[in-house]
Amino acid sequence: MSCMMMWFRSDLRVQDNTALAAAARQGPVVAVFLRCLPQWQGYGHGANKLDFWGRGVAALRDDLAGLNIPLLHRDIESYDQAPSTLLAIARKTGAKELHFNREYALDEQHRDQAVAASFGRAGLNSVAHHDATAFAPGELLTGKGDYFRVFTPFAKAWHRQLSAERLALRDTPRPQSPPAIAADPLPLPPRAQEQSVSARDWPAGADPAADRLERFLRFRGHHYAQQRDVPAVHGTSELSPYLALGMISHRQCLQAVLGENHGRLAEGDVGLVAWANELVWREFYQHVAAGFPRVCRHRAFQRHTEALAWRRDDVGFRAWCEGRSGYPIVDAGMRQLVQTGWMHNRLRMITAMFLSKHLLIDWRRGEAFFLQHLVDGEFCANNGGWQWAASTGTDAAPYFRIFNPTAQSSRFDPDGAFITEFVPELADLPPRARLAPSAEQRAQTGYPAPIVDHKTARLRALEAFKALTPD
Repeated sequence: MSCMMMWFRSDLRVQDNTALAAAARQGPVVAVFLRCLPQWQGYGHGANKLDFWGRGVAALRDDLAGLNIPLLHRDIESYDQAPSTLLAIARKTGAKELHFNREYALDEQHRDQAVAASFGRAGLNSVAHHDATAFAPGELLTGKGDYFRVFTPFAKAWHRQLSAERLALRDTPRPQSPPAIAADPLPLPPRAQEQSVSARDWPAGADPAADRLERFLRFRGHHYAQQRDVPAVHGTSELSPYLALGMISHRQCLQAVLGENHGRLAEGDVGLVAWANELVWREFYQHVAAGFPRVCRHRAFQRHTEALAWRRDDVGFRAWCEGRSGYPIVDAGMRQLVQTGWMHNRLRMITAMFLSKHLLIDWRRGEAFFLQHLVDGEFCANNGGWQWAASTGTDAAPYFRIFNPTAQSSRFDPDGAFITEFVPELADLPPRARLAPSAEQRAQTGYPAPIVDHKTARLRALEAFKALTPD
């Protein structure tokens, strides 16, 4: 009896999965996951993300087992091996059709095109489904027919054209008859030089994701607008790792907001509206990757900023990486990243702008360091955020916007509560002194002096950007 093949990638769930639902409607399903560690590691994904990914596949395998869908697991060296590997599985299982959900980064698009061409030559069907965003890239365009370059008009078009059908949840397959094909044993996790911290704080799978969503909306969602920028407060959803690997879908999240906000996304409860807006931001960066593929090639979105004279400061870069910049809020954020595999979003902006503006170090070095450590490391969102901070991207902060780290900590961590959690050597100082210790207090605590003066660094960055010729 012929079957359908479902190829899972960054959509590790059985609920609300477009490709899986379509495959299950046409016949029994065999699921496949291709682990491509060498290429993923080559992209810079570190132990935290890879460990979370592996545990997510294990959770998916259990969920599929409840539906009598076997999960076949294969290791490949690169995306180039995906066509032949999938075709071999199709021939072995008798699958007549392959289903998968599209991914929009450039290399993933090329991989999927090669797979579709290979199946076509073999006389087999392959069906690519749109699933990751409400609108497929190319569906939302400006009046001139171009991709949006700025978020606000994109968001307005998104809300204006949104329909209930786009947010309708896909059917979860019913259990099928037990197949003759057995699921593969899962491989051992990859060896990594650094120890993964993700298992401690990030249980993997669709159930933990759904639980976090429920708890966020019940206890914190209505306060999100007021608390989202305060790192000492547990005020965000912390769903980004689950969204990055598709353990929960944007539709599930937005449907939950609709249920809490009387059927509205753009108005009503300010906290819920603000959080829904963050999901639209995630979608915007997916569209940017598809519409402006140069950002997938380590290029700046704003072409003229490619000429910026970045500094090669390895000593400063190491100090930033290790949380030794001498600016407590910057160091607390960087230590949080290294110790937990996650960083509060306000701190991502502060630390990224410090590297790219205060130190005038190429944003791509920081982008790579984040991806190496983040459990929620996802190319489109990470790249978009870094280019915003560095004033090289879409919706980029104006080049003259340069966060004063001390002012940022005074505004968002006025008592240094978050700072002392990750910079404990400052805990015995008076609350306000934790934000900018004096030279004497630094000597007493062993906390380093600032590696750069804010005013001097700001002027240096302004001069570097003024020297550029806009497009």
